[in-house]
Amino acid sequence: MGREDYVCDCDIIHGDVVDQVRQNMPEENELYDLSDFFKVLGDSTRAKIMCALDVHELCVCDLAALLNMTKSAISHQLRALRDANLVINRRDGKNIYYALADDHVRQIFEMGLEHIRETDSSNKA
Repeated sequence: MGREDYVCDCDIIHGDVVDQVRQNMPEENELYDLSDFFKVLGDSTRAKIMCALDVHELCVCDLAALLNMTKSAISHQLRALRDANLVINRRDGKNIYYALADDHVRQIFEMGLEHIRETDSSNKA
């Protein structure tokens, strides 16, 4: 596909549609926050952690063993996920268990994974 397949070849602006879309666009700060939200998910290690936490809450030691990483490396990634409100933690004695923050996070993650799997299977057909 060349550039011409993606570029409109007309000069007509559909003002009513543009105005409708403009009125429904999120605020600029919301778009920055949304972009940052997806940037946090854009790391394969954090994606692995999210995948694991989608199955069950886990402590840092469990995640380190599962992903064959150091506790320090896991903690660093969990901090980024926690700062983005994607995971929560709870203390149980000396252990701190991590889980996905809420159903919204779970749905976003699962829908993204479903989309990737759907795209992969359609490319193989």
